[in-house]
Amino acid sequence: MNNWLEVSLTVDGEMAEAVADVFARYAPGGVVAERGIKYLDADDPGTPKDEVIVRAYLPVDARLEETRQRLEQGLSYLNMIHALPAPTFTPIKDANWMEAWKEHYRPISVGKKLIIIPAWMESPDESRIPIKIDPGMAFGTGTHPTTQLVLDLMEDMIIERAPSTLIDVGCGSGILSIAALKLGVERALGVDIESASVESSRENADVNEIGEEFIIGQGSVDEILAGNFEFKSAPIVVANMLAPILIRLTEAGLGTLVSPGGILILSGILDEQEERIRAVAASHQLKILERRQMGDWIAFALRPALQ
Repeated sequence: MNNWLEVSLTVDGEMAEAVADVFARYAPGGVVAERGIKYLDADDPGTPKDEVIVRAYLPVDARLEETRQRLEQGLSYLNMIHALPAPTFTPIKDANWMEAWKEHYRPISVGKKLIIIPAWMESPDESRIPIKIDPGMAFGTGTHPTTQLVLDLMEDMIIERAPSTLIDVGCGSGILSIAALKLGVERALGVDIESASVESSRENADVNEIGEEFIIGQGSVDEILAGNFEFKSAPIVVANMLAPILIRLTEAGLGTLVSPGGILILSGILDEQEERIRAVAASHQLKILERRQMGDWIAFALRPALQ
């Protein structure tokens, strides 16, 4: 049985508030307004699109047809003031979304040694090192190509160099630092500007039985360079974020976190952003040693040229 009827309307920003007000009269659970983001160029932090999708959910009960008619009547009054498209109605079933996520999630083998699994699942491959990650608000469950690219590069660099420390800028769920520690790094520093990411990283560290060797804190490049944490540089530094943010962090001194002879791994770069990233890297004396690609996404391993 369908429990809800979703009503949605795509309008310009000028009418979004008025449409949301009509929806709110009939939707007991509230109204959602979604505005997409477009990136004009590699330097653009994100420009809101003009169109807004307004959604509300009507309970499927004996009054549904009356509620729907009254909502459509309210929209018709608005249409007299400003032309509106017809609303879309979609039946929605109640679901336990977490259970559905658990049902459909599958382990992901990455690189030579790693396998990413949800916390409730036993690893199907005992020859690989399990990284247990629970879904949450923080970015980084291992399913996205950007995460897999940086894990693949990072694994090779750790096997080759056996570094004692690693810095993870924008740690998200903590997946990169946790993987590094399980691959043999002695201590990892993970920082993120979002408190939810700091919390998620600690929770995932606990699930993976990672303790004080994972230093987690709120901050970014500036806070590391200011000496707010136990170390200010490391043989491997990783950053997995959108290209405009990588550019801003590079301008802020991301490369200076790399200790002499060390490696900086960047991921989160779309192929059309590659030339911009190359130019910024060159302007900060960062030499590209390796490039890897998965679909439209690119990751680089770089070394400060002055080292």
